[in-house]
Amino acid sequence: MKILTFDIEEWFHILDNRSTRTEKEWHNYPSRIDQNMDRIFSMLELTNKKASFFVLGWIAEKYPEIVKKIAQKGFEIGSHSSYHQLAYEQTPKAFYKDVEKSIKTLEDLSGKKVRMFRAPGYSITESNKWAFETLVDLGIEIDSSVFPLYRAHGGYHSFGQAKPSIISFSGGTLKEFPINTTKYFGCKVVFSGGGYFRISPYYLIKKWTDKSDYIMTYFHPRDFDPSQPIIEDLPITRRFKSYVGLRSCESKLIKWLKEYDFCDIGEAEKKINW
Repeated sequence: MKILTFDIEEWFHILDNRSTRTEKEWHNYPSRIDQNMDRIFSMLELTNKKASFFVLGWIAEKYPEIVKKIAQKGFEIGSHSSYHQLAYEQTPKAFYKDVEKSIKTLEDLSGKKVRMFRAPGYSITESNKWAFETLVDLGIEIDSSVFPLYRAHGGYHSFGQAKPSIISFSGGTLKEFPINTTKYFGCKVVFSGGGYFRISPYYLIKKWTDKSDYIMTYFHPRDFDPSQPIIEDLPITRRFKSYVGLRSCESKLIKWLKEYDFCDIGEAEKKINW
């Protein structure tokens, strides 16, 4: 099972960085979302693939035509929060209000119920598991916020197997689609999205794909934009991860999509014996 998803945000929505941290700073940067969305739509049309889109509420407010176009093309729409803040840095009340606002905005524009969520930076961790209950309270049925390894934004390393699972708690249940992992020289690694995909040579992506029963991808519009400006105050390691492989990512993804069968989350959900 190979699932195709996109997190719809601007090229400057980079977490843990002073000059891009909140909405107050974002007006300093030019928009590139329209041309980058066109790239994504073209790739999906070329490869005849369906995908799920986790859209930032801020994007929906500023560029409502993007949400309408995603819906008109028949793609699934989920929430990626309103203002792209790390969930574990928010209070339960602030997290509730942020996600609630994004859901309402997306539903008003698409005319469809929003039942999926992905936290910015996969920032639901062991320290803020209360977020799962909040999502259920807001009508979310499917989550894809778990990164089952250590990472810069915490990760959820004790989650267990990186496969679709039911998360149960006192307030109910939630279907979880975590990021997939594979073994490389005895270590668990991620390869199926973002900087991990861009930095990995295609022969390794193919090798890891062939031995994986479950793959959850995640891409951003910026992943396919080699002409985007460089944010000067990024630390060296973060700058590398943000800009490496941009020129080859589009052709690499097209090759991957042509070579393997991918589906959206809705189709995957139907295939799983929950």
